Amino acid sequence: MTELSIKIRIADRDYPLRVTPQEEERLRLAGRMLNERIKEFREQYGIQDKQDLLAMIALTTLADRMKAVKEKDGTDAALTERLSRLDQLLASVVLA
Repeated sequence: MTELSIKIRIADRDYPLRVTPQEEERLRLAGRMLNERIKEFREQYGIQDKQDLLAMIALTTLADRMKAVKEKDGTDAALTERLSRLDQLLASVVLA
């Protein structure tokens, strides 16, 4: 598989990466989104230190991900329960 050498600029620093063509667009978009969040946090909290900004973004991003995973797990459990009940209803109709 062919890899591309790209640079992603985050917080005024370039990060060289070797990526597949399929990953390139996703990583460039992630870099843009991260820089946008840095700008938002800088404006919202008045923080200038880039390490502090990146740490805050990492913390909120992970917290958001944990919340999404928990909600997904709850949704999956509810869906599994509904499918089980539907399966029982179908089984009782077929056997009746």
